[in-house]
Amino acid sequence: MTDPAYFEDLYRTDPDPWRLEGSAYEDRKRALTLAGLPRARYRRAFEPACAGGRITELLAARCDAVVAMDPVAVAIDRVRARALPGVEPVRGAVPEDWPAGVFDLVVLSELLYFLTRTQRRLVADLTVASLASQGHVVAVHWRHDFDEAASEPESAHADLHATGLRTLVTHLEDDFRLEVLTRA
Repeated sequence: MTDPAYFEDLYRTDPDPWRLEGSAYEDRKRALTLAGLPRARYRRAFEPACAGGRITELLAARCDAVVAMDPVAVAIDRVRARALPGVEPVRGAVPEDWPAGVFDLVVLSELLYFLTRTQRRLVADLTVASLASQGHVVAVHWRHDFDEAASEPESAHADLHATGLRTLVTHLEDDFRLEVLTRA
């Protein structure tokens, strides 16, 4: 995984390092992410790499419970400050801190290309192992190469497909790929 100190430094030097607030790109990506969900309501969701909680906030409106995880303390503090009902902010990183239990929704947003291939494979396996029988996985990622990526962005979803998950929704733009997957 990209060194966690890298992410800590980003937040130390910029209160919104990902431009999550007020970005047309981010607003569109979030709207399409939620629009791609096949169900109106989910029991329990997991969102690793929740950043400041913008997607978390939208998930909270559609899920009974959300485990929102991030390795950066500032990001988790921001999620806590939102005081979202049903949201459990947890400081940690995947794959090593994957939470126990079953999820009927796993949201992997702008995360997989920060992981090594071995870590991505483990995250894919953990995703499937913790996914409810009728559960869904959302994977949405930037498609362009960048220096901090541990793997090629365009290959971020490959390990999810290798687990046998079936694609329900694919949305492809120049800047990002959005997929919703389920068990085959």
